[in-house]
Amino acid sequence: MKPAKPAARVLRGSLAYQSGQAAEVQVANHYRLRGYEIVAERWRGEAGEIDLIARKAGEVIFIEVKHAPDMARAAESLQPRQTARIYAAAAEFLSGEPMGQDTTCRFDVALVDGMGRIEIIENAFGHG
Repeated sequence: MKPAKPAARVLRGSLAYQSGQAAEVQVANHYRLRGYEIVAERWRGEAGEIDLIARKAGEVIFIEVKHAPDMARAAESLQPRQTARIYAAAAEFLSGEPMGQDTTCRFDVALVDGMGRIEIIENAFGHG
């Protein structure tokens, strides 16, 4: 039997999860207002999860949402292992597209700070 987690740790985890979900909703609305169609939220494949997947003008956009007290911490929270997981999950998603891996796509990172401000880094991984 596992020992119970301290209540403060459980509360912090719950608050982090809820604020992360709220940030994803904010970012989805941000993209919608700019004419993007959100086709999936928290899409899960065997390789992992992609926060948001959008479409616009024949392009698929994979969006990783990072929420932290400030933009710098949000940006620093994306690690190379996570980037690799996002690429693998995106490849899974693209396998279901009519053009497969030849589908035009990009990878955006949406940073959300503690005040709810959003900064979008388009094509954040430099290729796609």
